[in-house]
Amino acid sequence: MAIKKLRPVTPGQRFRIAPTFSEITSDQPEKSLLVTKKKSGGRNNQGRRTMRYIGGGHKQKVRAIDFQRAHYDVPATVKAIEYDPTRTARVALIVYADGAKAYILAPEGLAAGQTVISGTAVAPELGNALPLKSIPLGTIVHNIELKPGKGGAMARSAGSYGQLVAREGKYATIKLPSGEMRSVLVECMATVGTVSNGTHMNESLGKAGRNRWLGRRPRVRGVAMNPVDHPMGGGEGRASGGHPRSRNGQISKGKKTRSPKKYSNGLIISKRKK
Repeated sequence: MAIKKLRPVTPGQRFRIAPTFSEITSDQPEKSLLVTKKKSGGRNNQGRRTMRYIGGGHKQKVRAIDFQRAHYDVPATVKAIEYDPTRTARVALIVYADGAKAYILAPEGLAAGQTVISGTAVAPELGNALPLKSIPLGTIVHNIELKPGKGGAMARSAGSYGQLVAREGKYATIKLPSGEMRSVLVECMATVGTVSNGTHMNESLGKAGRNRWLGRRPRVRGVAMNPVDHPMGGGEGRASGGHPRSRNGQISKGKKTRSPKKYSNGLIISKRKK
């Protein structure tokens, strides 16, 4: 999963750092697992704009990803590694021994032809999904469930992972790359390995038009607006606009906005590094 620096034959390619797509083995997705993505343009059911800076973009098909891996003890063969336009990671098309097909998040190093399996007592090998109580300490995992049976919710984007560092009672301790240590029930499932396409963070779009292809419209700074449009707008000349805050007045850049009553506060052992 490498990246390439393009020669500046056009102004848009001068700063473009693109993926090589060398790991992708098929450009034809499985039609039975596709859903057309409906675009809203940031409008609600009344046609009023409720989200700014959304609109346009290329038509996309959503791949139905199996985050639960609930097809227990049935081996599956990796048929292809594919590109997914709606997420940063690559996806793997797997075919179970009973003929069922599914997409899963492709871990780094998984290749077509390999076998993966999920269950409560399977080997902790690359791409296999099993409960945290069955995974050896120190193992790198991704697609981690937060509630048993609900499906993976943590460490799903490109290059993400967590490390299982401890187990005590009914909780396991997961260390995340941010430095956060978090308790997760040992009954929760996780997949062994790191999410693929770890070099995604080094990519550069190169031009504004590529952002438009992704459905992202230009974002306007608050200090460039009028007072009626933003708390930081207005003033003579290039006024700073006071303390940084959102359009609704929510103070940012230093003020703690996390709810002190959030249900998961008790599960966070140590917060992420500042």
